[in-house]
Amino acid sequence: MRAGAFLYPWDVDGDPAAPARLADLGLAQVTLASAYHATRALTPRHPRHRIVTATHAATLYPPDPARWRDRPLAPYPAGDWAPGDAYARASEALADTGLAVHSWVVLAHNSRLGAEHPETSVVNAYGDRCPWAPCVGQDAVRALLVDLAAEAAVRPGTAGTELESCGWYGLAHLHAHDKTAGVPLDDPAQYLMSLCFCPSCRTGYGAHGADPDELAAAVRAALEPVWRGAPGPVPALRPRLADAALAWRLAAARALQEGAVTAVRAAAPSGFRVLLHADPVPYRCGANAGTDPGHVLSVADGVVTPAATVAPFAAHAHEHTVLAAGLPVVTGLGGAPHALAEDAERAAAEGATELRLYHAGLASDADLTAVRKGLTSLR
Repeated sequence: MRAGAFLYPWDVDGDPAAPARLADLGLAQVTLASAYHATRALTPRHPRHRIVTATHAATLYPPDPARWRDRPLAPYPAGDWAPGDAYARASEALADTGLAVHSWVVLAHNSRLGAEHPETSVVNAYGDRCPWAPCVGQDAVRALLVDLAAEAAVRPGTAGTELESCGWYGLAHLHAHDKTAGVPLDDPAQYLMSLCFCPSCRTGYGAHGADPDELAAAVRAALEPVWRGAPGPVPALRPRLADAALAWRLAAARALQEGAVTAVRAAAPSGFRVLLHADPVPYRCGANAGTDPGHVLSVADGVVTPAATVAPFAAHAHEHTVLAAGLPVVTGLGGAPHALAEDAERAAAEGATELRLYHAGLASDADLTAVRKGLTSLR
C-alpha cells in the first residue's frame, strides 16, 4: 500500500541528512506543508534547532504580489521560521531522493486573520468570536481561501495536494494555553458551540427557513444543562431549526470545496491529484471538515481521513478514488508506530488505498525505526 508522511519544510530545510533519512523509511511520498497555521513544533534531529515557533498562519513560500495586490484579505508570509521559499528548498531536496511531493494546505484555520479582520470570524450563539475560525459562509472569506488553495497547492515540482480544513472550523482548537476543558463537550455540544451567527450566516439560516434569533436562543437553551453539569445528552434542536442550520452549513462548505478544487485544477498540470481532509459526518468541524461522502468524492480525487472513518467513503469510491487512511505514528502524541502494519491492514480491509502517517518530522528516532519496520512488512 502506498504510504506518505506529513512533514514541515523546516524539518528538511537546513538538514542535509533529512531527505535520505525519510526515503529510507520506505515512503512513496511526503505531504509537505505549504500553507500552515500557527504552531510550536519539535525538530528532534535538526542540526540547528530543536523547536520551531510559527507565530501566525502563513504561506511557507512567498505569496504572489500580483495575485493579492489591493485585496483586503490576503495570506500572510512566514517569518524567520520559514524564510524565503522554504517550501521549494525542502521540496527540491526531497525530490532528489525520488520521493514524490504533495502540498499540504491549511485553509479555514487562521488566528491572525481573525485578529486583524474580526468580521471574518465565526460568531457563536452567545456572540463570542472565534478568531481562529474564518467563517466559510462569507463570500469574501471563501474567495480568499479558494485563491489560497490554488496558489499554495500548485507549487513547482509538486505532484498533488491535500487540502486541510476545507470547510467549517469551530470551537475545537488547541489555542495557546487552552482552558476550555473544564466542562466536557460531546459531539452535539461541540457542534452547537460552533454554529456561526455572523451576518452572512444569519442570512443563510433565514434563506433555509429558520429565524436566526430563534435558532440562537434554541442553541443557548440546549446548552444550558451542559453548563450546569447535568447528566445525559444535549437536548436536540427542533427538526425545523436543526435541518435549516445544517442545510446552510452544508451549502457553504460545498461552495468552498467545489471552488477550491476547481481553482486548483485550473492552475495545475494534468494528473495533479486533489485530496481533501474529510470527515464523513456532515456536521463535524475541524481539520477534517465534515462532508457528505458521495458529494466530496464527486468533486475531489479522494480524501485523507482517519483510519476509523474510511468505510463511509469507501461506499462511494470509484475505480481511481484515493482513500488515504491517516495513522498517528508519534508515540508522544498518542500514536502507535509499533502497530503500523496491523493498523494498515485493518484500514485496507475498510477500503483504504493509501496511508498518511502523522508526522515524520515530529517522531522520535525510535518511532521512525518502528515505522520503517512496519512499512517493510507491508511490502
